Amino acid sequence: MFNKLRTVVYHVSDIVKAKQWYIQLTGMQPYFDEVFYVGFDINGCELGLDPDMNNIEKGNHHTAYWSVDDIAKAVAHAESIGATIVSPIQNVGGTIEVAIVADPFDNHIGLIAGA
Repeated sequence: MFNKLRTVVYHVSDIVKAKQWYIQLTGMQPYFDEVFYVGFDINGCELGLDPDMNNIEKGNHHTAYWSVDDIAKAVAHAESIGATIVSPIQNVGGTIEVAIVADPFDNHIGLIAGA
């Protein structure tokens, strides 16, 4: 069901400083630069910076998002085998939808669908 790793998001308390640090780290400018999200295209994989620190605890500052064809089907399948929904399906722009589920071992798994 998984296609590829598509996006890794790092939660940061200061998006302005984080953006500058990641520009230095990667040598790249972000392709998407807003106060609510900064995105870098790293050879087809997105490195994202998210300033939303709600429900973020030490050690839980990133979520890897796996690309899926049908997010509703993927979430339903995960639930059917024991996953719990951490963040329900939500549209994050255009046709892109994301969700986060937790496996039975409390690991967060991001799912992403859309262009």
